[in-house]
Amino acid sequence: MNATSMTSRWRPLAATGALALSALVVGCASLSPPAAPGAQAAAPYLESIAIDGRISVQYAQNDQPQSLHGSFNWSQSPGRTGLDLLSPLGQTVATIDVRPGVATLVQSGRAPQVAPDVDQLAARALGWPLPVAGMRHWLQGRGTDSSGKPFQAVPGDENASFVTADGWRVAYPAWQAAADGDSLRPRRIDLTRNTEQAGPVSIRIVVDSWKKP
Repeated sequence: MNATSMTSRWRPLAATGALALSALVVGCASLSPPAAPGAQAAAPYLESIAIDGRISVQYAQNDQPQSLHGSFNWSQSPGRTGLDLLSPLGQTVATIDVRPGVATLVQSGRAPQVAPDVDQLAARALGWPLPVAGMRHWLQGRGTDSSGKPFQAVPGDENASFVTADGWRVAYPAWQAAADGDSLRPRRIDLTRNTEQAGPVSIRIVVDSWKKP
């Protein structure tokens, strides 16, 4: 089944609360410029963490603007990444599980889909690109830019951003206190990219809670 037909099957779900569609997500050694004296530092990168938040996506289908909104549950450990996409009413719309060499995506009422590349799998199944692989680092303010240079966002810098090798611009317009009270973690992460599949794609992620699993 192609991405267009898969996406079209999501439309009836909007009326029942599924992610509302209408015509309308390597630890880094080097840092970007240091924060000003007295500014709070970025919280340390955690290989194992659980995150709850909200997600909003804008993209195009057949040259028509589309948008969806919902929430998500994220969990990661050294050998696994898990992501649940939820409707505004809390219903599970898609579940993604990533382990070494294999990714599995499950949507309600459909057979599980399996592929070696999680980003290709997500784009094919959802009809719009979701960069799950990069999000392991981006959600914590880290990444690798298009030149291969490690990036770490500076807390409090509303203009902190970088562009990845595959064209995603990752920006950090808002921050929040970490559990230790002495450091900061990203509160909002904005992802944008021009794509052949879904035109200009904009993904806004708002993190509501961070916790160790």
